[in-house]
Amino acid sequence: MRIFIAFEGSFEPFDVSADETVEAVKLIIKDYFHIPLSEDEHGRYLELMYAGAALKDSWSLADVGISLGSTLKCFVMEEDRPTLYVFNAMTQETMTMMENISLLGKKVSDLRTLVALSCGFPVSVFCLRTPKGLEMYDCNTLRNYQIDIGTTLRLDVWDGWKEFLMGCLLGQKLKVQRYLSNEGPVLKYQKKVALYIAAFYRYIGLTEWALKQGVRPEEAVGVHPYAWCHALHADVSKCPIHAAAEAGQLLILKAFVNCSVLCLECKNAAGQIPLTIVKHRHKDCVLYLLSKMWSTVSFPKISVPMRIYIKIKQWVLRAQSHNLNKSQLCGARVFGAKVGDIMMVDGFTTPKMTSKSWHKARYKDSQSPACKLPPQCEEIASRKPVNPLAISQQDTRQQTLKLPPLVDANTFSELQRQQQNQKKITATARKKEKLIKHTDLPQAPLPPVSRVGYLHPSFYYTTPSAAFLLKSSFAYFSEHSGKTPRRSPCLAMASAFKEKRWLQQLGIARVLAKKSISNLTTQEDLIARENPPKIVL
Repeated sequence: MRIFIAFEGSFEPFDVSADETVEAVKLIIKDYFHIPLSEDEHGRYLELMYAGAALKDSWSLADVGISLGSTLKCFVMEEDRPTLYVFNAMTQETMTMMENISLLGKKVSDLRTLVALSCGFPVSVFCLRTPKGLEMYDCNTLRNYQIDIGTTLRLDVWDGWKEFLMGCLLGQKLKVQRYLSNEGPVLKYQKKVALYIAAFYRYIGLTEWALKQGVRPEEAVGVHPYAWCHALHADVSKCPIHAAAEAGQLLILKAFVNCSVLCLECKNAAGQIPLTIVKHRHKDCVLYLLSKMWSTVSFPKISVPMRIYIKIKQWVLRAQSHNLNKSQLCGARVFGAKVGDIMMVDGFTTPKMTSKSWHKARYKDSQSPACKLPPQCEEIASRKPVNPLAISQQDTRQQTLKLPPLVDANTFSELQRQQQNQKKITATARKKEKLIKHTDLPQAPLPPVSRVGYLHPSFYYTTPSAAFLLKSSFAYFSEHSGKTPRRSPCLAMASAFKEKRWLQQLGIARVLAKKSISNLTTQEDLIARENPPKIVL
C-alpha cells in the first residue's frame, strides 16, 4: 500500500506493506532523506507521528489503523543527555545533572550546589567522590579530577547518619528522634539539618517538632562540629527559610514567618532574601511574602512598618549577643571546637563520610582502642588463689546478708490494685485504638444471626439490561485492577491518537490488546519448549 511521509516541508509517497513495523519504516525514511537515527553520537533520532500520537518501533502499521493513503509526520528529535550522573549511596538512586557542558570547567562547589538543590540536603551533610573513590574538595575544579561527560559520581553522607537522613527524607519524626546523637553539638546540628530537609519537602509534623526543639528558621545550618576547614562552602550559611523559598513551600513559609518575622529579611551568601529567591518562580509565595513585607505591626499607641520592626528586633538581638560574639573571636570557637574534641582536616584525617549505617558506625566505635578496657594489673595477675575455707571467723561475722525490707500487707494490696487499674487502662486504650482504626466502617451493631428453621422465600431474578452489564463490568475491572477502564495500558496508548474518534481508539486498543496477549502466549510456549517437564519413572 502507498502511504505519505511529511518531513521538513516535503511530502513524499512510500510503498510499504501493512505488516511493516514502524522501525522498518524509519530505516526507509533514513535512507531516503539521509538523516541519522538514535545510534548517532549527537543523540538525534527519528520520530513518526500519526493522528497526534508517537508510534513505537515494535508496532506494525496495521495495528494502529494506518491504511492506504494515510499520512505520517516525521520529525528529527534531539535527545537531552545528562552531563553527569550522581549516585546517592544512601537512597541507592541516581540523579542526573542536565547542565551545560561548561559545568565540567567549574569548581566542585558549584556542582555540590546543584546536587543540594536536587536532593534537598544541606551541602555540609554530604561529599562527592570520583568513580575511584577519591573525595572531591570544593576548591578544585572538575577537570582536576579528570571528570568527563557521562561520569557517575558518588554521594556519601556522614557515618551513622544513614537512618537519620532517611527519616528526614520520608518525614518520619519517630525515626528521626530515634537516631539522634547523644553529643550536644552534634545533636544541635542534626536538628538544624532535620528542619532544613523538612522545609524543602514540606513535612509539617517534622517542622513543628524541630521548631519546638528550639531550632530557629533564620539560623544557618552551618557545618558538622567535627569538620575543620577554613575554605567553607558558600551555601553553609543557608537557612531553612531559604530551602522553603527555593522549593516554593507556602505552608512552611507561613509557619516560619509566624515563628519569627526575622525570616523575611534573612539573607543567604548571595545577599538574597526569601522574596528574591521565590521571585518569578512561585506566585502564591511571592504574594504572601509581599503582603507580609508591606504590613504594619501595631502597638498600643503606635504602628510600625514591618521593615522598621525587623530592624529594631535585629538591633536588640545584636546587643544581647554582643558579649557572646566577643568570646567567639578565636577561630576555634567559630567552628564550635573545644580542647579534646574530634577534629577532621580535609586530606589528612581518615574520612568519616562513607555512608555507613548507624549500627556499623557504632560497632566500629566499640572496636576502637579508646573504648577497650585497660589490661589487668600485674599485681592482680600475680595473686595466689585464696582458699575459701581459710577465711577467719571475723570476716564471716562482717559479711552479713542484707535482705530487702518487708512490705506491709496494706501497701502490697495497694500495689496489686494499681497493677490491676493499669491493666484496665491499657485494655480500654487498645479498644479505643481499634475503634479509631475502623472509623470508616459502620459503628452500628449488626443484627444477630437468624436461627429460624423455615426456608426463606425464593427471589425472582430478571435479566439485566446491557447498560447494567457494561457498568458492572467496568466496576469489577476497577475493583480488581485498582485502575479505571480509561487507565488500562492499551486504552491509554490508544487515547494518544487524539485525531481519531473514540470508537476508532477503542478498535486500536483492542488490536494492541490481542497482540500483547498473543506475544505472552508465544513467549510461554517457547519457555515450555526450552524447559520440558521431567518425567520421573
